[in-house]
Amino acid sequence: MARRERVMRMSVEQPLWRALAGYRVLTMLYAIGFFVTAWSGFARPWLAVAYYAVLLVWTLATLPKVANAASCTKRFLAADLTVALTGILLTPFADAHERVMDGGPTLPSIWTAGSVLAFAVKGGWRWAAVASTLVAVANLVERGTPARDTVHNVVLVWVASIAIGYVVEVARASERTLARALEIEAATRERERLARDIHDSVLQVLAMVQRRGAVIGGEAAELGRLAGEQEVALRTLVSGGLVPVSRVSEDTAEGAVVRVVEEPEGADPDGPVDLRALLAPYAGSLVNLAEPGAPVLLAPNAARELAAAVGAALDNVRQHVGERARAWILVEDEPDEVIVTVRDEGPGIPDGRLAEAEGEGRLGVALSIRGRLRDLGGTAELISVPGQGTEVELKAPKKTAGTTARGKAADHE
Repeated sequence: MARRERVMRMSVEQPLWRALAGYRVLTMLYAIGFFVTAWSGFARPWLAVAYYAVLLVWTLATLPKVANAASCTKRFLAADLTVALTGILLTPFADAHERVMDGGPTLPSIWTAGSVLAFAVKGGWRWAAVASTLVAVANLVERGTPARDTVHNVVLVWVASIAIGYVVEVARASERTLARALEIEAATRERERLARDIHDSVLQVLAMVQRRGAVIGGEAAELGRLAGEQEVALRTLVSGGLVPVSRVSEDTAEGAVVRVVEEPEGADPDGPVDLRALLAPYAGSLVNLAEPGAPVLLAPNAARELAAAVGAALDNVRQHVGERARAWILVEDEPDEVIVTVRDEGPGIPDGRLAEAEGEGRLGVALSIRGRLRDLGGTAELISVPGQGTEVELKAPKKTAGTTARGKAADHE
């Protein structure tokens, strides 16, 4: 049985939820412990006892709510922040006025930060900013005046919560990007496995049918021709296609989600183009395409013009040699130039025939082939020996290809 790879999703924010749950319990115990050590100084200790009883029950009862993002709902966050704000605003009524004015801690103390951090982990820095701003307002109302220590604590909570919220967003985006990248990698490996299986079975059978059909002749030859065409089409399909795809990132505020999209027409006009992608449609049962295994990159204009010149050469083969004539395309990727050779098995071109064709106004070779390469700063050479076919060698420089035509246009502006 074939083994399939599964992409296991990891959660980089789950440890934050566990840490938040522990923080809420510890800060709740800290607030109660502080009250126990200083209860005699409270003006209305019974009010503080009632609040801490509610805080104790609420903290322990809502631990499942801070177990993960799905459990931490907006309604819970609003209620949790309400508990914190209520404790802050009750402090002047429960504690002594002198201690409140001296900057004493509020009833929930640092437990309030846990409520704000829940907003940060759940919704990012924007939610954290809203929650910390409400806490800041409540602290200012509790003191009555914007004292320096109060402002310091408010700014500290505000900055810390926003920073943590931003880190959570970045972590969540990285998690989604990594998960999508792993999915793409797994899909690529699966496609490579299928390509190997198809190559070892179906493609070899189609190639054998093509060869045997050509030998037997008659209706078998037509069947062999169709098998050859299907072999080429299937080989192009299982190779993954030569047309490059783009992987772009969507809405970073929601998390970087990698998706595969087709490159739209006109996008990135200065980006290199793989010449193999433009020559692949020419391959078939009668046209054999030999190309490098790595991309053959050219400027978009140069790649299109070079492919068009190859198409014109193949048109000449069909027109002058015959519809059933075989042809071969060889692509060579040199350091400074790209060389494409088109060869046929025709009778060759008689001496002086090209000049005669130009005189008659038939400019297929002069304009469609040589003219295109001349505009790219390259060359097109025709080598023809009577009885041995014709070979068209197209050379396009890499650095100047695609810029010559633009340079000429700029000279006329």
